Amino acid sequence: MKFGRSPVASTMMLALPALVGGVLAGVATPAFAAQYLTVEQAQRVLYPEATRFDDTSLQLTTDQMRQVEKLSGLAARSVGWRVFAAYKNNQLLGHVFLDDVIGKVELISYAVAVAPDGGVQQIEILAYRESHGFEIRNLAWRRQFAGKTAQAGLKVGEGIANISGATLSCTHVTDGVRRIAAIAQVALKA
Repeated sequence: MKFGRSPVASTMMLALPALVGGVLAGVATPAFAAQYLTVEQAQRVLYPEATRFDDTSLQLTTDQMRQVEKLSGLAARSVGWRVFAAYKNNQLLGHVFLDDVIGKVELISYAVAVAPDGGVQQIEILAYRESHGFEIRNLAWRRQFAGKTAQAGLKVGEGIANISGATLSCTHVTDGVRRIAAIAQVALKA
């Protein structure tokens, strides 16, 4: 009778020291990641009545970036912004902004529906990569953003509730939405 390790056991024996070594060496490996919506799915969730979405991505000028910073109280962060205009036939329903912010250590991808007047209509979490704080996907938390503007109600503790265990995710997404609301008011005003 031959005694030995199975190929699976041998592979596991080789992988285990590498995994433990990585953890002990402080190498960050994502513990959890979930893709909830694609961009196209988010567009349909945010504007189900839309008949088309046109790419209207923005390139902010230096002056616009200064205005965004003044209005939001945050760094404008980027010149380029991925944006889609949602139309029902030829009527503008609003815009879908796409963004990523750092949660605690990983990126959170999200989409924001902004009305033609610059008010936030809704947000959707596209991907969440942190091991904790996924509660920001809860409808009750996301619903708080509706009707808010860059000037009013878009701060954790001042219109947006914090979620225990997800403080950084709540804060960073809220700041990102406030920045987007300011960009909409500065760059998309009629």
